[in-house]
Amino acid sequence: MRGAALRTVVAIPARDEAARLPDCLAALAAELPGTAVRPPGTAILVLANNCRDGTATVARAMAPRLALPLLVLEAGLPPALSHAGGARGAAMDAAAALLGDAPDGVLLCTDADARPEPGWLAANLAAIAAGADAVAGSIRPDPAEAERLPPALRRREALEGRYAALLDALAAGLDPLPHDPGGHGTESGASIALRLGAYRAVGGVPAVPEGEDRALFAALRRQDARIRHTDAARVVVSCRLDGRAGGGMAETLRRRLADPRAPVDARLEPAHRAWLRGRARRALRRLRAGLPRAGDPLRLRLALGIPADAMRHILLAPSFGLAWEALQAATPALRRRPVLPGDLPREIAVATLLLGALRVSERSRPQAGAAGPAGIATPVPAG
Repeated sequence: MRGAALRTVVAIPARDEAARLPDCLAALAAELPGTAVRPPGTAILVLANNCRDGTATVARAMAPRLALPLLVLEAGLPPALSHAGGARGAAMDAAAALLGDAPDGVLLCTDADARPEPGWLAANLAAIAAGADAVAGSIRPDPAEAERLPPALRRREALEGRYAALLDALAAGLDPLPHDPGGHGTESGASIALRLGAYRAVGGVPAVPEGEDRALFAALRRQDARIRHTDAARVVVSCRLDGRAGGGMAETLRRRLADPRAPVDARLEPAHRAWLRGRARRALRRLRAGLPRAGDPLRLRLALGIPADAMRHILLAPSFGLAWEALQAATPALRRRPVLPGDLPREIAVATLLLGALRVSERSRPQAGAAGPAGIATPVPAG
């Protein structure tokens, strides 16, 4: 299958997914026939890892009915890599190898129990063609499976989703990026697309048991890759409790079911801290670009408690992503603090107030250094 004409490969890690993989493959094929979006040189690669069922056999049986070439590989990952991160990395590495040295190669990934919605492939490729180095699509839980979850867990997931959307909007307003106008902050392995060069530049998927998708995007940020979050590339994901891969969504849901007081998603944080993070990031971006507002360096140092020498060292980092990581590591006020489920109603209310005040300030353009929304002191310059 590998050859000069191959330009796009969709990687799918699969473990004991004989029952669900056909829906994923059918969804990928359904958007292609009879349309103008099918790019030449596109293929699907399924890595059937550590399977005890007929995943590979079922996939190969579907190949003649698909609109795209399908390659099925079987692998037995060692115990140290037999988890979600190891499986995704192995599948994407195999797909990258198929692309060879294609200068315009694009690598995509989704999950074996997910169903890309119509237009998913086209939306990802359009974002890449528009200049993105990597694309994070949006996900939504399978409605039928979500309905079967315990009511308390459904309520918690709904609150988390609402709060995440508020924080995403706040981050986009405080630190807007031309290449990523916002919409969502999800970075899920169920919907990844990136340039082959960007994938190789960061050394592939980090070999961590869980959170490998976010770790991959974090590595891309360290190199200032242009990451586009888009709702146009959508995937329906499973929210079952009996997932196959360790470290996956099913394991997270089981933990939350066993301990209703367990902290919410790690990317969420108290609203006031998210506000400070967004303002600090924007101020650092201005400094790095040589376009500071009057007083930016001093106010940023005072707000975050950074000594002058440390601030100069941070500003000399080889990339903005590395500078931002260093600033966060040096600042106790920017270290992540977990949010408990019982905190969500209050944090939602605070985030709503902050977002409303931000939108008012965008229209009125208040002077930097003034009191922040709802009387909250915000010494870091406004974004």
